[in-house]
Amino acid sequence: MLLLGIDLGTSSIKVSVVNSATQQCIASAQYPDTESPINSLQPGWAEQSPEIWWLHVQEAILKVHATKTYHPKDIGAIGIAYQMHGLVLIDKDKKVLRDSIIWCDSRSVEIGNQAFQAIGEEKCLSTLLNSPGNFTASKLAWVKANEPAIYAQVDKVLLPGDFIAMKLSGETTTTISALSEGIFWDFAKQELSKDVFNYFGFTTGIIPSIKKVFDIHGCLKKDVASVLSLTSGIPISYKAGDQPNNALSLNVLQPGEVAATAGTSGVIYSVSDTLAFDPLSRVNTFAHVNHTEIVTRLGILLCINGTGIMNNWIRNTTGKTLSYAQMNELATQVEVGSEGLRVLPFGNGAERMLNNKTIHAHLQNIDLNKHTTSHLYRAVQEGIAFSFRYGLDIMRGNGLAPTVIRAGKANLFLSNVFIESFVNATQVPVELYDCDGSVGAAIGAGLGAGVYANEKEAFVNNKRLRLIEPTAIARYDDIYQSWNALLQLQIAKPNQ
Repeated sequence: MLLLGIDLGTSSIKVSVVNSATQQCIASAQYPDTESPINSLQPGWAEQSPEIWWLHVQEAILKVHATKTYHPKDIGAIGIAYQMHGLVLIDKDKKVLRDSIIWCDSRSVEIGNQAFQAIGEEKCLSTLLNSPGNFTASKLAWVKANEPAIYAQVDKVLLPGDFIAMKLSGETTTTISALSEGIFWDFAKQELSKDVFNYFGFTTGIIPSIKKVFDIHGCLKKDVASVLSLTSGIPISYKAGDQPNNALSLNVLQPGEVAATAGTSGVIYSVSDTLAFDPLSRVNTFAHVNHTEIVTRLGILLCINGTGIMNNWIRNTTGKTLSYAQMNELATQVEVGSEGLRVLPFGNGAERMLNNKTIHAHLQNIDLNKHTTSHLYRAVQEGIAFSFRYGLDIMRGNGLAPTVIRAGKANLFLSNVFIESFVNATQVPVELYDCDGSVGAAIGAGLGAGVYANEKEAFVNNKRLRLIEPTAIARYDDIYQSWNALLQLQIAKPNQ
């Protein structure tokens, strides 16, 4: 049997077809080739069209079929990974009511802060494991307060992956993992949070039926199957946010195991078996893909919003003709520390690890007689790596002590400069694997459809490509301290 994995990213859709017997990827495709735009109607806002996502999903599936490396009718199950925290609203006819307010939108920060105070900080942290912040529930509250005519038509509230599963199957479902990332779930009582629903004035009827992550979330509709040359009735058997899914794809499922990704966002994701939380909600705790009412498996997530957009911005600003691989090569021509040039990569809205402050991106200490584009490329990657160190230190303060971090060989982890900066700044070795989100979603589909008996069977062929260990900790630590001093100056300022 073949398995189809769909990764609904912010920049594009990637799909992969995986041989269930070998867990090997047969073919992958991405659509569109250029990065999808984020609509920012006001400063701090970020929206995308769910219907455009759906069009791109279909195009990506047809594009991977066009490789002619397999027979589409051999695909027996579908899994979905998706950008987390987005708000998709549909009416009773399953029509989208407005563009999705996506993960990096910060318009509802103050709404979440007010809920945190009104419900009570201790109660929020002990039951929700988070402040409501600018997560999905707070975004819904913003719509309720500012777009009452739209809110009045809402039949169901979906996460982005819930929406794609609905378009494939016609069914609306969600999961505890999805509800926890939206801050709708009470971990103490293992139910929808009465505190959140009562405070915001939501009815529980807006939540779709709740299923396990590895479960049947509907079966492929006949008309959709015809358009996509797939078999009608095959199950959508897995659905998870991109970061829990990235952890799954790296076989990070047990307490103490840690995953990282450096794509559109930068993330460190650690698995825990206790109801842990950060007192300041700078890192966040959500239900992992294998969390159940009996077995506690939580993902503690550090997110850096400005990661991919910072690298993309410097590319676009200095010349779009360069590929990322060429930028990476140019960055190697500059010494460690970029000759004093420092970059704070926080230009994509409020950053949770900075207490939801918006400090913007900063290029510091530019010497017009010395610094070149190569310096800029290296300084950006070093600045992103230092951001990981800053966030990891917060996690360490909460008891995390990683001995190794697993990452897929993709995005910034394709850059030797970034990898070197990451391992030396964080002082933690990195294991690289040949995997990505769409392949992880396909493996997840196999688990949900019962193709694999357990996780061990699903990842029997998951082999490490490379181990990178720190070799210049002291040198990077000195540079990090100067970078952090600049960051603290910006944090001390009022929101800009």
